[in-house]
Amino acid sequence: MASYIAPSQIAQRQLEYFAGKRVLVIGEIEDSFPIELSRHCDKVTVFTSNYITYRSLQSSSKIDTLFGASLPADIDADMVLLYWPKAKAEAQMLLHMSLAALGNETEIVVVGENRSGVKSIEKMFATYGPINKYDSARRCSFYWGICQQAPDSFDLQSQIKTYHVELNGIAITVKSLPGVFSHGEFDHGTQLLLNNLPELTGKVLDFGCGAGIIGAYMGLKNPTSKLNLCDINAFAIESSKQTLAANGLSGEVFASDVYSDIGNDFDFIVSNPPFHAGLDTSYSATETLLSDAPKHLNKQGQLWIVANSFLKYPPIIEQQFGHCKTVAKNRKFAIYHAAK
Repeated sequence: MASYIAPSQIAQRQLEYFAGKRVLVIGEIEDSFPIELSRHCDKVTVFTSNYITYRSLQSSSKIDTLFGASLPADIDADMVLLYWPKAKAEAQMLLHMSLAALGNETEIVVVGENRSGVKSIEKMFATYGPINKYDSARRCSFYWGICQQAPDSFDLQSQIKTYHVELNGIAITVKSLPGVFSHGEFDHGTQLLLNNLPELTGKVLDFGCGAGIIGAYMGLKNPTSKLNLCDINAFAIESSKQTLAANGLSGEVFASDVYSDIGNDFDFIVSNPPFHAGLDTSYSATETLLSDAPKHLNKQGQLWIVANSFLKYPPIIEQQFGHCKTVAKNRKFAIYHAAK
């Protein structure tokens, strides 16, 4: 018996809603429930912005799994199953995107943890049609509705927030989509990191790039460096591509689940590493980032990271590099550095 997250468990209690349907699954999917769902309906297509989810589901022949920031126009579905994401603006964007593609008479099921604000769907869906709560269990809610007024079209560009930051005389134009880290704001940890970076040469990696602020700053300050930016989130990858373009920079921007798609010849790995997965805190990706960093660095390669100062990262770095220097620290953040 597969173990499912609570929103999947509540969907599993209501399988009759999906019978005979062609279901498009979107949002914060974190388990293999879509594979089980395929046994109860005509077809399941998963559209995810999470590369970890994509990698775990794409090998299944029972469902179609798509990874990206925009939904292909030719999606074959008559029902949407939305796993409520942690950012409300992302839920709005996903609804708009999927209903514009699927049109009127599309049924919708929304599942989510109550603490994630899933109740917002009642107001948010009002412009499209009726929606009601039909079940609640495991501190989650199950909504069903039907789209009667589909949006005419969806344009990803219209969802992008543009803002400008300046640091040490370097002006950066930032483009970010909903759900992306530092969406519409310049994070203080990132500022501290950038204020302490040395001159960078060679091949540099902005790991967990979010909207691409770190990558853009490094590229503008060190024009000869070769920029690489990666993230697990397709909306982050799209945001970073647009941020680089807006600042006249070029670089490789790609998806990677920690080091899954990353080479081993970097001169610098620089990161404000993520420690959130869904609504819960998770450090495992960052611990892997730190412990495997030496394998991906050149001979004199360097690791620079910013972290909340309460996190116990120095021992992990010391274990791998033999040392860990705290370059700067304030009440909230610390900058750690190690070299091979």
